[in-house]
Amino acid sequence: MKKTTGMDRAATRNWRPATRAVRGGTWRSEHGETSEALFLTSGYAYDDAQTVADRFAGDADGMTYSRLQNPTVAMLEERIALLEGAEACRAQASGMAAMTAALLCQLSVGDHCVAARAAFGSCRWLVDNLLPRFGIETTVIDSAEDAAWEAAIQPNTKVFFFETPANPTLDIVDLQFVCDLAKAHGITTVVDNAFASPALQRPMEFGADVVAYSATKLMDGQGRVLAGAICGSEEWINETLLPFQRNTGPNLSPFNAWVVHKGLETLDLRAKRQSEQAVALGQFLEPRLEKAGGQMLHPGLPSHPRHDLALAQMDMTGPIFAFDVGTRERAFAILDALELIDISNNIGDARSLMCHPASTTHASLSEDARMDMGVTEGLLRINVGLEDIADLKEDMDRALVAATL
Repeated sequence: MKKTTGMDRAATRNWRPATRAVRGGTWRSEHGETSEALFLTSGYAYDDAQTVADRFAGDADGMTYSRLQNPTVAMLEERIALLEGAEACRAQASGMAAMTAALLCQLSVGDHCVAARAAFGSCRWLVDNLLPRFGIETTVIDSAEDAAWEAAIQPNTKVFFFETPANPTLDIVDLQFVCDLAKAHGITTVVDNAFASPALQRPMEFGADVVAYSATKLMDGQGRVLAGAICGSEEWINETLLPFQRNTGPNLSPFNAWVVHKGLETLDLRAKRQSEQAVALGQFLEPRLEKAGGQMLHPGLPSHPRHDLALAQMDMTGPIFAFDVGTRERAFAILDALELIDISNNIGDARSLMCHPASTTHASLSEDARMDMGVTEGLLRINVGLEDIADLKEDMDRALVAATL
């Protein structure tokens, strides 16, 4: 196989983001197909014994086994790396496979990890439950308080782990401050960028070492497959992550890789249009919430405490926001009254989706942990899709009326 247009990797890095999203990581076979090929194979055959020996020894390029290399998966990895501005990328079976691998590949017994308290429920489970089982100390902080990061550093701190914007409370972390602090102390930053994607935010531009994704979200963008990705330097990917991945096997299937690869072609268009729609819907809802004593959590609106920071480090603020209506009963009444927007715990989809985090994405956490994170009984999270904004406003208006808001 050869790369499309015959350009080398250095040349593709001169492409602008929209071109990278469509053309990056495209290899063509002798058939000259315009849509990237799907290679559904677990293994590979070789012309002679020396060829396979050289490949396994690392002395020759080529595929050996799909747990290590697959052409379709490799195309996706190359495209994500280009979009992220990273030297390398390794695809994962899911977003949580990516988060788990990004942490466990570099943390050992006796190490310390500082993590943001506002995070996806399963990410908090990793920090609160899994890492301590392996003798890894953890400290959870309010990531929006800059001073809390430095105060949490210990002599054995190896990793800062956080998401911005955070799921589901939309906390915003000062990327430049935290990454600079980490570098000054020899700490590796691992940033979960799933809420933004590289179309809206590129943490490595602010000094992040590792960026992890649930590619299930905006990268696929149509609710079709599970996928994850981890980006970093070639040295970190090959020497730190790859040994863990090779021997534990959280690999992405070629079919899922192909679906996400095609999804990336429209990522820029979808992410920006959905961001615009999310701001418009948030502006529509906020006055109603204020009158009813509710609270809007939307980094794209001036009412957010870190609105200016969000605008400074993001191209746009994304399709997702949250709002608090006070009680579970009122939150459920809103969900039950929706006719267009689906009740679903996924995000990043082209369809508008809404869920109640306390009873879904964060239900596995203790009540104390949820309260510490700001995941209240009245909190609702919405992913704003590509439907007509007038229809979305009408659906939300109907739901608010049903809940007496």
